[in-house]
Amino acid sequence: MPATDVELVRGALDGAESAFHEIVLRYQRSIYGLIVRMVRDPARAEELAQDTFVKAFRALHTYDVQRKFSAWLLTIAHHVAIDELRKGSLKVQSLDETTDDGPQGREFADKASATPAAIVERAELAAALQTAIGHLRPEYREVVTLRYEQDLDYDEIADVTGLPMGTVKSSLHRARKELAEHLERLGWNTKIH
Repeated sequence: MPATDVELVRGALDGAESAFHEIVLRYQRSIYGLIVRMVRDPARAEELAQDTFVKAFRALHTYDVQRKFSAWLLTIAHHVAIDELRKGSLKVQSLDETTDDGPQGREFADKASATPAAIVERAELAAALQTAIGHLRPEYREVVTLRYEQDLDYDEIADVTGLPMGTVKSSLHRARKELAEHLERLGWNTKIH
């Protein structure tokens, strides 16, 4: 049975390098995913993800075991990315160019249970959705990523971003509306039957 996050944190605090290594393996994709969505530069996002883990390691003793570890770690990643954005030194790159390690490498459903036509349609929708997400304002992109890719609830998103709950909810609502409008412009039917 795999160790819990709290067990890994305690092991890392006791000096077990393997425990922190396991934390990195467990969360590197989600940390990178959040940061690349925010800074929109895959190479810089890799560096910032590494910075996040260094900062997390140094602050591990401050982690409150009553909190969800992933939310604590994503809060650090959020701050690292915000600091980078404030510097204003990033070049903007389309997420459409992201490789298999990035957002377009994900699949939305189990291929084994789908017809070839359904697989193609899902892939086209996934690409359209990634394009639509790339057009969102940075703060909307972030809350969408935290909610739908990181599966955080509203309270956790508020903790990570430092935004009030009402702002989180309204940002998600506006982001979903903008995504639907963008997908409709591309010819996708976003109405639920």
